[in-house]
Amino acid sequence: MAQAHAVPYLSKQPLNGGNTKRVSVINTAVKLRQSSSRFNAKSTVDLQALKQLKDTQGEELNELFAKKLQQCCYCFDFMDPVSDLRNKEIKRAALNDLIDCISSGRKVIVEATYSEVVKLVDVNVFRVLPPSDNPDFDPEEDEPTLEASWPHLQLVYEFFIRFLESPDFKPFVAKRYIDQKFVLQLLELFDSEDPRERELLKTVLHRIYGKFLGLRAYIRKQINNIFLKFVYETENCNGIGELLEILGSIINGFALPLKDEHKQFLQKVLIPLHKARSLSLYHPQLAYCVVQYLEKDVTLSEGVLNGLLKYWPKTSSQKEVMFLSEVEEILDVVGPTQFQQIQESLFKQIAKCVSSPHFQVAERALYFWNNEYIVRLIEENSETIMPILFSCLYRISREHWNQTIVTLVYNVLKTFMEMNGKLFEELTASYKGERQREKRKEKDRDEVWKKIEQLSRVNESNANNRGSGQ
Repeated sequence: MAQAHAVPYLSKQPLNGGNTKRVSVINTAVKLRQSSSRFNAKSTVDLQALKQLKDTQGEELNELFAKKLQQCCYCFDFMDPVSDLRNKEIKRAALNDLIDCISSGRKVIVEATYSEVVKLVDVNVFRVLPPSDNPDFDPEEDEPTLEASWPHLQLVYEFFIRFLESPDFKPFVAKRYIDQKFVLQLLELFDSEDPRERELLKTVLHRIYGKFLGLRAYIRKQINNIFLKFVYETENCNGIGELLEILGSIINGFALPLKDEHKQFLQKVLIPLHKARSLSLYHPQLAYCVVQYLEKDVTLSEGVLNGLLKYWPKTSSQKEVMFLSEVEEILDVVGPTQFQQIQESLFKQIAKCVSSPHFQVAERALYFWNNEYIVRLIEENSETIMPILFSCLYRISREHWNQTIVTLVYNVLKTFMEMNGKLFEELTASYKGERQREKRKEKDRDEVWKKIEQLSRVNESNANNRGSGQ
């Protein structure tokens, strides 16, 4: 008799998903880190293989469909690869049969089906995630711990996605099962180390947001809470990138004018996300969300850029490069008026980046001049921007150790000369005059030190003479 565990029914809610192609379970010879999120009290079950759904019709089809759903509400120990092999295979086959049946558009979704499908999801998907096998887990360096029960868990997700996307699915019936508690349980799973699960969760949550209008505000609030906890407390959540992807499409659907709560979310949550140490794991998604906001309301650009300058990295060259990339994306959508509001503070920071001894930071800053729109904005405001940048550019052209940077700086200086030749000549003369004054000061300072050294030697000699005279 095979052993399995029938997990208790947690809540009456079904799960939503998106257009995800079925991914076959592939056995690999590479040994991966695996862990189970199941700590089961053992009970015994002996599953019996049922005939395929495609061979049945009418009322018999609905009965068999329900039996297969019930059959899939047993979980097995995947940490032991040789236990319950027969039962595992029967459940896997049943899940595949359910997926094929619902994908073929057969009329199997009746009102009683909703509670059975929800039970299937509750039993297989909702669970307490185990602590990481590696307490010092670094997502950038370490391999994630994969969910051992994925061969079944994946099929449950895929079946549920097909269920929710079925033409026969009725949201007004499903809303009795999908409530705030369900959404909260779903969001907790985004901390799973397994990227395969997070990818399917992303689709599920996105479809729930689209289908159930009454849950939208609650979903946004809970995502907001996850981000705040991540930024100000733990800096530890595996699913930040996936949640930001969902948020990007949500922002894209915001109506105009933007509500105050949406603007506050940008300033209080999205901008502070830039200061986390693990920014590189989710920066593309975060930058996309920020740009989506500005495309909706360009007047927010001043607050966004001031926020980026506030959190500008001081010791991480990698993060500086990411910030510069995001700034370029932002400048692509701002208008001339907004540009004038932030140009001085922004280009003071860009001048520091151009002067960076780390060539990748300097190179990324200088690439701004490859963007025609930004060059046009700089040209329109050359009287303000050129004086900020000129001295550092001129100095780098003479002193920088990297020849590529020197070449890029020469190109920028050439562009400045073509933009405003008169101002360029004035800045050149001013810079040379300033350098001459600095050299005179250095020379005067050297002469003063020489005199001090001479006086010191004379005083030392006099002291020695007085000592020998005594």
